[in-house]
Amino acid sequence: MLKNIFCLLLFISCLLTKAQEITGKWKVIDEDSGKAKCIINIRLTDDYSLTGKITKLLKEEAPDDAKCVKCKGEFKNEPLIGLPILRGFKKGDDKWIDGLITDPEKGKTYNSKIWLDNDNPDQLKVRGYVGVFYRTQTWLRVKQ
Repeated sequence: MLKNIFCLLLFISCLLTKAQEITGKWKVIDEDSGKAKCIINIRLTDDYSLTGKITKLLKEEAPDDAKCVKCKGEFKNEPLIGLPILRGFKKGDDKWIDGLITDPEKGKTYNSKIWLDNDNPDQLKVRGYVGVFYRTQTWLRVKQ
């Protein structure tokens, strides 16, 4: 019994250690302009999944009270600041998988996976996909 409890605690501590590497604040870069768009805060939830919310808008033309006007469903007309654009990611071998990402500019939600760049842990790879088609962005860690 004690051996099982030890194994469970070891597994949870490994999961939390890997999650800490990816949690924190990340800067989203616009692929077209190369300018920073917003800051996303990624955190581990109580059920050991990852979620990421917009905490700050960085584009000059986006006011702090901007809303997700193109979003559908529960996010329709919700404020962008606080919007959970990443949700439901579960830990895979070396990636967080089976999550969803919402693109507020297009109002669409995609299946997604995220992982740290092997060569630079201050870069987060974020991939949204539909079937065999996908797009991968690189987000930059915000240093405190």
